[in-house]
Amino acid sequence: MLLTRSERSFPRVIVIGGGFGGVEVARKLKDKDLEVLLIDRNNFHTFQPLMYQVATGTLASDAISFPIRKMFKSQHNFRFRLAEVNHIDPEQKMVHTSVGSYDYDYLVIATGATTNFFGNKEVETYSLPMKSIKEALNIRSYVLQNLEEAVLRKNMSERERYLNFVVVGGGPTGVELSGAIAEIQLHMLKKDYPELSEHEMKVFLIEGTGKILGALSEKSSRDAERYLNELGVKVMLNTQVTGYDGNTITFSDGESIPTKTVIWGAGVKGQYPDGLNPEIIERGNRIRTNGKCQVEGLENVYAIGDVSAMVTPENPRGLPGVAPVAQQQGKYVAEQIVNLLSGIGTVADFNYFDKGSMATVGRNRAVVDMGKIHMKGFIAWMTWMFVHLVSIFGFRNKVVTFVNWSIKFLTKNSGIRLIINKYHRPDPITVQKEMAEQGS
Repeated sequence: MLLTRSERSFPRVIVIGGGFGGVEVARKLKDKDLEVLLIDRNNFHTFQPLMYQVATGTLASDAISFPIRKMFKSQHNFRFRLAEVNHIDPEQKMVHTSVGSYDYDYLVIATGATTNFFGNKEVETYSLPMKSIKEALNIRSYVLQNLEEAVLRKNMSERERYLNFVVVGGGPTGVELSGAIAEIQLHMLKKDYPELSEHEMKVFLIEGTGKILGALSEKSSRDAERYLNELGVKVMLNTQVTGYDGNTITFSDGESIPTKTVIWGAGVKGQYPDGLNPEIIERGNRIRTNGKCQVEGLENVYAIGDVSAMVTPENPRGLPGVAPVAQQQGKYVAEQIVNLLSGIGTVADFNYFDKGSMATVGRNRAVVDMGKIHMKGFIAWMTWMFVHLVSIFGFRNKVVTFVNWSIKFLTKNSGIRLIINKYHRPDPITVQKEMAEQGS
């Protein structure tokens, strides 16, 4: 049992969320005169940058996941609770969860983001998001299920919907995912499905703006688009999705693609517990903070990572939703809390140091921007692999990932093609009936 405020000897820091930011806060408070309580709905941390490799069968899900309790086994001031956070009460300094209520002296909200469908209920119903391990495994199963269904069809017109794979969103996730699916077409389809022709399978990448990888340089964007074209991916720029009924995706220019598989990576929005003032919620469902990561209007409450909106003249839309931002903010908030307790006072405003951005586009191809340095091709790919390999938690996970990557490099074969739990998409007739009833 956790002690109440009157019973314990040290102040309590509650961290909601076991992502990059939340884990960093807890780690940096090791050996401090504080009690650290981390709450998450999962008992593991997920290395999200490699989620697409789980979705396409290169890695097993446990290769990019690490148990939170094991991560902090030597940190004696750390506690963990597997729970859903239902409500926070800033006035009473309480966090109410599915397994009980806990008081805090300092609260860090690091709940991350979820998929943003921009209000399109039809797309939300039928498309496949990829913000969790479960969703990544759904994609893996459904891609393989549709290949199996295509084998049963006699001619191309019947197979088309099952062999068209559409990825929406030209950010790093969409680029990396569409490239990985294209490699399935190039290196696996002929071996595993001799009944199908590799020319029948098509991969589309849909982007609403005029370039993919919008956060990277123009040169990286052009190089990545060229790599995708070389892999056979059809990149469609300045294209907005207007609807998807489970069989056909439609666009604002009147064009459409028959497909059973639409993977949605076009946007994210923050997710946070109830109890916050709606007036401090910014665009993208993010919590407004000041330069010290403090939630506006609340004492000793912080928001970091994808769920926070630190708007400055230099960053009018807030900081980018990438892991380094969350990690640096986590370290900063931990330092801020320690300084406040020691009487040193607050530190200077948070300043994000951008170490660079990168994306991989299949085997031997990647783009990297590090300041004025631009890399592409094999060197960039090796850089991408090294950075991600050293960033994964756990020695076992590093070894397993390296071995899988080595096998894939030598054999051009993506090895984990298992349908463990079939993905059952909502039935269109049932959904349309329910939507009609809601409308009436």
